[in-house]
Amino acid sequence: MQNPILARLIEGNRRYLTAERNPGDYSPARRLDTAQNGQKPHTIVICCSDSRVVPESIFSAGLGELFVIRIAGNVLDTHQLGSIEYAAAHLGSGLILVLGHTGCGAVAAALSGHCEGYIRYIADEILLAAGDEREENAACRLNVLHGVERIRRAFREHPEIPSETLDVRGAIYDVESGAVEWL
Repeated sequence: MQNPILARLIEGNRRYLTAERNPGDYSPARRLDTAQNGQKPHTIVICCSDSRVVPESIFSAGLGELFVIRIAGNVLDTHQLGSIEYAAAHLGSGLILVLGHTGCGAVAAALSGHCEGYIRYIADEILLAAGDEREENAACRLNVLHGVERIRRAFREHPEIPSETLDVRGAIYDVESGAVEWL
């Protein structure tokens, strides 16, 4: 049986592929509702900082539906894990999605081996995930799967997040077509 939240994301991406605008609710009434009643995002999305990757648009989501964590290369460290923990334990998010994308500059930089400064910390994590793989799209997939597994391990025995409710998925967004490929 398919997770109903996952089905909602799949349907949202289907609408996005043909939409002229995001059909998500960003109305004044929705803003007021979330201001007064708080956020209740159904999905936590860990994605790249790339300006072409906008989860609210990709999944036709409105205000308060997604808890988005953005970092170049969609890599994870304790800061991102803390944000995931907050959303899963305190906001009731039912799905965690690691969303990579085609044409990822962080993956390309890591594979090129020319990363200096703070970028090297991101590159090191991507290279750990990629192993010996040097083809960019394949390395991107491995990076997403590495993130999925890291989240599963980190929260396997968490006292506030029951493991039977922890649904962690990976996907790749195609920046050209707009389609999401579920891994």
